[in-house]
Amino acid sequence: MPTSADIMLFCGDPHGKFDHILQAAGDLRASAVILLGDMESGQPLHEAMASIDDKLWFIHGNHDTDSELNWNNLWGGKLADRNVDGRVVTLPNGIRIAGLGGVFRESVWYPSLPTPPNFRNRKEHVRATPWQGSVPCKHWSTIYPDELDRLSGMPADILITHEAPGYHNNGFELLDSLAQSMGVKVAVHGHHHDNLDSSDRWDRQGFKSFGVGLRGITAIDASGISKVIVPGELDAQRDFRQKYLDVFKDVAP
Repeated sequence: MPTSADIMLFCGDPHGKFDHILQAAGDLRASAVILLGDMESGQPLHEAMASIDDKLWFIHGNHDTDSELNWNNLWGGKLADRNVDGRVVTLPNGIRIAGLGGVFRESVWYPSLPTPPNFRNRKEHVRATPWQGSVPCKHWSTIYPDELDRLSGMPADILITHEAPGYHNNGFELLDSLAQSMGVKVAVHGHHHDNLDSSDRWDRQGFKSFGVGLRGITAIDASGISKVIVPGELDAQRDFRQKYLDVFKDVAP
């Protein structure tokens, strides 16, 4: 367990519920609270998280663009500058956190398919649909190739993503390459509501990978020392996904 002065809490998709995060952050006196997307906050995030807003950082998830209200409650409030998507921020404890919010979508780019991207960035997407004036709301949480290209040249200690890296059955090895190019030691994701043990792959990956379950909370430091603080609500039911991973370990070279 990290020391109390350096406890960073990584919080799996809250989907509109934040009381457990507020309680854990207060009880543990966390130095940073990092939300991994899909907040779906019913009010501006700075209001929902008022007691810890000075410690809060986040990336958005796919459900944060289900409506303009969801999006505005993240980007339209006083914590908009705490979104780490597409950049690297240095926390008060000196740890550099890089972020990639959102998800891959086939209509734009799906790296596990052999087809090339339809659009390199959101501006290209807008130019292809000029009658709309903008991309549909959901595509504000779509990952475009240029976003990864920009991040890849930024050194960091920890990478947070909504999508999972390649260890996960539904993850993307492209995110392994991103983590490696940035020199991170730890990668943490949400989205799949899973907390799987990927430690057998850490040496090959070159970084330690963690998923945080639905409304789960895990304390992780920059070296990858971790402790589950609040188990994800589906962790017990999702054992079958761990079995998928175990099978992969058995057959991988």
